[in-house]
Amino acid sequence: MEVHLKKLQHELETFTYSPAPQTIFIIRDPKTRKISASHFRDRVVHHAICNIIEPILEKSFIHDSFASRKGKGVHSAILRFEKFLRKMAGNGKRGTGNGYALKADIKHYFDAVDHRILLGILRRRIRDRNVLWLISVILKNHKTKVPGKGMPLGNLTSQFFANVYLNEFDHFVKHGLKAKYYIRYVDDFVILHRDREMLEQWQKQISSFLREWLELELHPEKSRVIPVGSGVGLLGFRVFCHYRLLKKSNARRIWKRIEKFRQEYAHGWTTKEEISQSMEGWFAYAKFASTYNLRKKVSAKLNELFGDVAPKP
Repeated sequence: MEVHLKKLQHELETFTYSPAPQTIFIIRDPKTRKISASHFRDRVVHHAICNIIEPILEKSFIHDSFASRKGKGVHSAILRFEKFLRKMAGNGKRGTGNGYALKADIKHYFDAVDHRILLGILRRRIRDRNVLWLISVILKNHKTKVPGKGMPLGNLTSQFFANVYLNEFDHFVKHGLKAKYYIRYVDDFVILHRDREMLEQWQKQISSFLREWLELELHPEKSRVIPVGSGVGLLGFRVFCHYRLLKKSNARRIWKRIEKFRQEYAHGWTTKEEISQSMEGWFAYAKFASTYNLRKKVSAKLNELFGDVAPKP
């Protein structure tokens, strides 16, 4: 290990470092995604870069950006969004039908990130030319249909740069549009307002900003203004003022997962212990919503098929 690290150090110091080709594989959970796995030595470099530049750039991030940041995450984003819903409903009163949400995401975000624009953003805060050279080398290692565009899903640097790139957008929404109730998680974002026309106007301004400044597009089928009274879909949940549900598609998916476990167990491809460990994660996730009856049914089905393997609902 020490020999490999010294070799890597020498390559970095002499500017001869070249990342290995990435291993590409496809996952379907639930959407089909192409994941790029970097070689171990390259992941060491990715971590080193983030350790250097994250403390510098984190200071410029807004509070309500929740992906790939310490102390943030899905649950924090949902809780913050619920707080915004209640404020918009009127000082925490138990209202549920007031207001609208602009719910949107960015079309093919990771494939669309422009390297020139990203490096320009980084240069405004990172003065070290060697670090900028290294970032450029890593970006170029990802082979895409359009040269100079795109970042690989699966890299630590990609997750961090995704926030850096859209931090420009965050500040436009917060300080340009002066949107009070705004949440972003990677390229998914929601803005709340009592006036539907205001959100529709903001949507046009957002579309123009993304296109002109970041060369990005809103997803035409996933960007719309909706009333909040019927709940707002966010990060796998349908969120209301005072409670949350699992999205119906997520609730349906667990039954397919159990059927897959049944088939794998019948062929001896998995064990009760592995099934139990896997389901513990789902139960922890599902408990964040009002799902007691669903968890009870899932628990009963698991115990029926495999014996006493289900966590308590």
